[in-house]
Amino acid sequence: MRRAFYQNGWLGFGHDPQISAWLDQVRETALGARHDAAMIRAWLRCQGTWFVGVNALQNDGAGRVAGAGPLEGRVMRFIRRDLGFRDRPLDRAQVSICYPGYPKPNPGESDAAAQFRRRRDAAHIDGLHPVGPKRRRKLLEFQGFILGLPLTHASMGAAPLVVWQGSHHIIGRALRHALRDVTPEKWPEVDLTKIYHSARKEVFATCPRVELHALPGEAHVLHRMALHGVAPWKQNASADPAGRAILYFRPEIEPQTWLAADPDAITDETDVES
Repeated sequence: MRRAFYQNGWLGFGHDPQISAWLDQVRETALGARHDAAMIRAWLRCQGTWFVGVNALQNDGAGRVAGAGPLEGRVMRFIRRDLGFRDRPLDRAQVSICYPGYPKPNPGESDAAAQFRRRRDAAHIDGLHPVGPKRRRKLLEFQGFILGLPLTHASMGAAPLVVWQGSHHIIGRALRHALRDVTPEKWPEVDLTKIYHSARKEVFATCPRVELHALPGEAHVLHRMALHGVAPWKQNASADPAGRAILYFRPEIEPQTWLAADPDAITDETDVES
């Protein structure tokens, strides 16, 4: 499993009773964020078709929230053992909810930006932010991985998570080359726009686009440098009345670890227990 993760840049996990039980305990609290007035003002986008919900779940570092937790299961054992996150706390989860019609254009959004969201799934790398009126790409956050846990039932085509398989190799090489002579404390000052756009263009041309449909109790883990996004809601897709909701965890790590190359040789091929 570890080899597949580092080769492809993502890994899927089937239904896990431990994950399912945890979700049953946190679902009401998590979905409640979409009714909070402050959260709505901050995070309702795309003309009401996307509730972004960054850090909306009030969980602690072990995943405890609303009487539930800690968050356990096969995917967590994989993250701790095979990705080396044994002693690192979780961040507060994003509660990302899409609704039929996603993505409608944001007010004031350019036609090019709206088309990119629709045609290219708003493909991006977490932590590489557009800064200023010219939206220059700069590295401002350093997440260790992306863990996606579907919170509601949704059909295929209901705005699924999308990943470009193998894209982390291309993005990683480009960023390591660009920052090879820059000290980590200076990384947020470096304009990576041209390098990032060039690498992203190569990804679109060479890497398979994969839609990651999953149901509650299942999970996906994405590599920190994998290009990913959200597909538009297809016309015949359906979901629970609450929408297509997914919890995302992205705990931060040290910049040097974030930029480090993946292991060249993987000798531990032991599977996570079933």
